[in-house]
Amino acid sequence: MAEFDLSGKRVFVAGHRGMVGSAIVRRLASEGCEVLTATRAEMDLTDQAAVRAWFAAHKPDVVFLAAAHVGGILANDTYPADFLYLNLMIEANVIHAAHEVGVAKLMFLGSSCIYPKLAPQPIPEDALLTGPLEPTNEWYAVAKIAGIKLCQAYRRQHGCDFISAMPTNLYGTGDNYHPENSHVLPAMIRRFTEAVAAQTPEVTIWGTGTPLREFMHADDCADALVFLTKHYSDEGHVNVGSGQEVSILDLAHLVARATGYTGQIATDPGKPDGTPRKLMDSGTLTAMGWSPNVPLAEGIARTVAEYRAL
Repeated sequence: MAEFDLSGKRVFVAGHRGMVGSAIVRRLASEGCEVLTATRAEMDLTDQAAVRAWFAAHKPDVVFLAAAHVGGILANDTYPADFLYLNLMIEANVIHAAHEVGVAKLMFLGSSCIYPKLAPQPIPEDALLTGPLEPTNEWYAVAKIAGIKLCQAYRRQHGCDFISAMPTNLYGTGDNYHPENSHVLPAMIRRFTEAVAAQTPEVTIWGTGTPLREFMHADDCADALVFLTKHYSDEGHVNVGSGQEVSILDLAHLVARATGYTGQIATDPGKPDGTPRKLMDSGTLTAMGWSPNVPLAEGIARTVAEYRAL
């Protein structure tokens, strides 16, 4: 297919204040396009009338839908209605409004939690809807699956060039370091940085340290999303991963090195490990000629520096 040209286009990034959205904004700076953003005060994405009015007034040519109501396992479990309702509203309002004003291209951002709890590893795109979801985040997952299906439906019924991408575990600039509800990598960065400051002799990580996880810097993810927007047009969603696995214990050692922590790292086998392995099959994306640029050790070192500067 011919490359979709972003230069000269009005490009709306929904969720521009989030980790991925802000990375997309940074990435678009070199594309010669006009980037449009809106704060929640300017447009509440869960309010259909507000979204339709904003789209009618600003008429974007391209949309990156990176906005979502997100949280950790505890939040998903405690507020299931919020996670289902708010995410359904955001995606339904934005996707429908994009169709109404004739947006030329829309990229919907999903999450790897859309896949079944016991999906084959590495997880291929066609594993979607082949088994039960992980119960702890199924509300968020169901909403994200609905977003994929909305893009497919508008493509089939209206010929809209709406596509979807599913990123792996992301980290980087603008991550969440909250003590209770951050993800594993930012949580480690916070803990090891604090351990260095307090001269703590030992840091204990949950579980055995053996589970394998895949991580990608948000800047790499943004680059992949822009690449797909230019080069991909089909109804199947595309996995976006680094292809690199690391054990939780090895990850802890990488973070320790980046923070300058020299104490002991202990495991706690009494705590749950979660799934033994979670890796995306990103063969569709790599076959198109894209590859990541930020090695994990380098990305962690950069993120540690940014965290310390907060």
